Amino acid sequence: MLGLFLQLVVSAWPAIRAFGAGFLFSSTWDPVRDVYGAAPMIYGTVVSSVLALLLAVPLAVGVAIFLTEFAPGWMRGPIGALVELLAAIPSVVYGLWGIFVLLPALREFVVPPLQATLGWLPLFSGTFRGNSMLAAGIILAVMIVPYISAVAREVLLAVPKHQREAALALGATRWEMVWTAVLPYGRAGITGAIVLGLGRALGETMAVTMVVGNRHALSLSLLEPGYSMAAAIANEFTEATTAMHIAALFEIGLVLFVMTVLVNAVARLLVWRVTGGTPAGSRG
Repeated sequence: MLGLFLQLVVSAWPAIRAFGAGFLFSSTWDPVRDVYGAAPMIYGTVVSSVLALLLAVPLAVGVAIFLTEFAPGWMRGPIGALVELLAAIPSVVYGLWGIFVLLPALREFVVPPLQATLGWLPLFSGTFRGNSMLAAGIILAVMIVPYISAVAREVLLAVPKHQREAALALGATRWEMVWTAVLPYGRAGITGAIVLGLGRALGETMAVTMVVGNRHALSLSLLEPGYSMAAAIANEFTEATTAMHIAALFEIGLVLFVMTVLVNAVARLLVWRVTGGTPAGSRG
């Protein structure tokens, strides 16, 4: 990791020296004049990832709670395996699904009523043409559900059995036991699972590239096209003709590398805090 970090710094150094901190806040991306700024890409990456979390976390945590606390024994294995299989689907297949299934569904069934009720908000203003930040957020949500669900499930399995028994002995219902005894004990680990999902969403490339629209501009509306750091690298690296253009793409890679490493490190620490450094599910 240190070698990778140093290589990124060395390759990005011309852009770092030429643009400084302004690279992170400028919206200009002009290969003709060799002037570059990554603000729209950083914004698009963060917004699509946060939107994915808002959609994925309730579903993923709900699946984890159901499988650990409510599902019959014969059901846990098959459903858990089916959810985890989502992680095995190639990113490009998700992208194709997004183009041929998700975008038409959004255009026909989701966006019209959404704009009719919430169109006065900046988040849902503008003309929806298909490729958008909303589509990128939804497809990312589907992709990170298995990661969050799997880790959250392991965290819940690591909760000591006496936590559950104590709550039930005091007269709590099964759901009250989960809400008052299990979830508070595993809060840090579930948070770690969510942050781990965020790290996965930040670095996703192909599926986002195929549905986000790839427009280098800042827009508050989720219905407008956007851009992400990973998509920019995938789209432009083979077309970069100047040393500064290549250095700017390397600097985008450096920013993305630092963001994902920090997010994943925080997630691992939070999960470690709950499991105590032992494989989750090995207790009780």
